[in-house]
Amino acid sequence: MKRFKALDVFRGLTICLMIIVNTPGDWNMTFSPLLHANWHGFTPTDLVFPSFLFAVGNAFAFVKTKWADKPLSEVFKKIAKRTLIIFLLGYTMYWIPFVSWTETGDLAAVPFSETRILGVLQRIALCYFIGAIMIYFLTNKQLIIASVLLLLSYWGLLAAFGDYTLEGNFARTVDRLILGDSHLYMGNGIPFDPEGLLSTLPSICNVLVGYLIGKYIIDGGMNYEKLAKMLLMGAGLLVIAYLWDLGFPVNKKLWTSSFVVLTVGLDIVVLSILIYTIDFVKKPVNYNFFEVFGKNPLFIYLLSEYVAIGMHFIRVDGEQSLFNYVYQKGFSWIGPYFGSFAFALVFMLFCWSIGLWLDRKKIYIKV
Repeated sequence: MKRFKALDVFRGLTICLMIIVNTPGDWNMTFSPLLHANWHGFTPTDLVFPSFLFAVGNAFAFVKTKWADKPLSEVFKKIAKRTLIIFLLGYTMYWIPFVSWTETGDLAAVPFSETRILGVLQRIALCYFIGAIMIYFLTNKQLIIASVLLLLSYWGLLAAFGDYTLEGNFARTVDRLILGDSHLYMGNGIPFDPEGLLSTLPSICNVLVGYLIGKYIIDGGMNYEKLAKMLLMGAGLLVIAYLWDLGFPVNKKLWTSSFVVLTVGLDIVVLSILIYTIDFVKKPVNYNFFEVFGKNPLFIYLLSEYVAIGMHFIRVDGEQSLFNYVYQKGFSWIGPYFGSFAFALVFMLFCWSIGLWLDRKKIYIKV
């Protein structure tokens, strides 16, 4: 089956942006578009994670054809194995290096009781697993109906059993009950996980729509009519998201249903633009830079996270982290905001260079 370059570019663009927004030199000196919305609302950064899930769905459009001649047991085994690997990679990423610095400058073990169970890769794993099972068993029409039901059900649950605040939302209540406070993310000042259990349900729809759009693109190829319909579809979803936001606010941390509709709408528009500039113009735009990320997406993302974790852990002169030391010595002279942004760009280019080396060696790491 022919691979569409636009899908690889889209995946690579997502990884590139994910690294930039995750590794500023100084979080306190970061341009606002490169930060997540505090609560309700939307920034360009909020599009990155749902786009990754959308790209996971795109990949299923190619994988499903390989499932046809294999028994269910073999397909399920592969899906389960990949799910487990991705989940454990995400879980250990938050735990590593298994020790932390104390106020006295000593190292203390981080007990299991204080580890965060869910997170970005864990959500990707869960969405991959549930999405794969649904895509295997359901028709395209049934997938659309299932997506609508998931989004409406999530809206109903949050409206009926709480409110849309950080403290009072039902998604937090479920996570605290099942996982416990000590296993939740504490970055918002209280136990609340933006990648929690209940809010994973609507995020499955990002994968399902990604699959449906990927299938739409590869079945029979693309032409101007199909591209125009795709663009109108994306625009229509943006209108729905705007109207839904009036009653169920767009919120990335709650992964509200309006947020799902907004992000898949934007992803469809972005993908339409990529297809047009690659396949329909006389002088196609060169996106080779982003393809490097797209060919080893999971590995490069993990590389970026583990290098950053290592740099934050290693101490220079006893107190300062290597991460902060490199930023202060190499980038702070540029200015607070531009220096922080320059650090993120250089860090991204470092990861890209590893990806380029792997690509040239024809090494593609998959799980």
